[in-house]
Amino acid sequence: MKTTKKSFRFGIIGLLFLLAFAQPAAAQFPRFKVLAFYSTTVEEAHVQFAKDAIKFFDDLTIGNGFVFESTANMADLNSEKIKQYDLIMMLNDFPHSAPQRAAFRDYMENGGGWLGFHVAAYNDKTTHWPWFVDFLGGAVFYTNNWPPMPAKLIVEGHDHEVTKGLPDTYIAPINEWYQWKPSPRENEDVRVLVSLSPDNYPFGLKDIIRKGDCPVVWTNTNYRMIYLNMGHAGHIFTDATQNKLIIDAFRWVVSQDEKGNPFEK
Repeated sequence: MKTTKKSFRFGIIGLLFLLAFAQPAAAQFPRFKVLAFYSTTVEEAHVQFAKDAIKFFDDLTIGNGFVFESTANMADLNSEKIKQYDLIMMLNDFPHSAPQRAAFRDYMENGGGWLGFHVAAYNDKTTHWPWFVDFLGGAVFYTNNWPPMPAKLIVEGHDHEVTKGLPDTYIAPINEWYQWKPSPRENEDVRVLVSLSPDNYPFGLKDIIRKGDCPVVWTNTNYRMIYLNMGHAGHIFTDATQNKLIIDAFRWVVSQDEKGNPFEK
């Protein structure tokens, strides 16, 4: 039987129709874009962390699941640039100039995502940025332990996507741990996910955290954000439990995008 060009075309159209509507739509790759800010002129231990973090997250892009880019140029923190990204990551720095602060605030207040580590949340009486303090749930730096040390951490419940697969406690790798006053826990919009165990106290040899509440991972539910106090020197990514915490925090912030969860597309 001779096949005509017309019937051949119909067969191709029918096949394409079946592929489009009879099968689930294939996932679109890459799913989302991330821009990580870091500095090379800050404390050496913070530079080391940034280098390790860039490698850690870059390795997660294997398979082209998402785009991960990094920049040491804080001038890239402008509205035109960052609107192209679904998540902004602060590895060892934070907005400084008025234009940078304005761009970041606008981004976050319009659904942007933020994952901040360690010094990315640092603020004190010299910072003069009330909005950022509110963004962090009211947390203002109070003190820290020194030298950097491993610590027992408490996972505060397992009913959150970030903590559901974690043990009740774990020993975190060497880090410099910050204590905040007021504690972000005092803010009703804050959900504390992980905190420093009182079993550590008194904690430190030179600078000592003696007592009190000490959240180390939390989210302000008014924004698509998570802060993690981890981020000092080269030990942060040496523990499987902590790596899972970091990945799950990253994934959760991305999944909350008001444009839709990219992992379900």
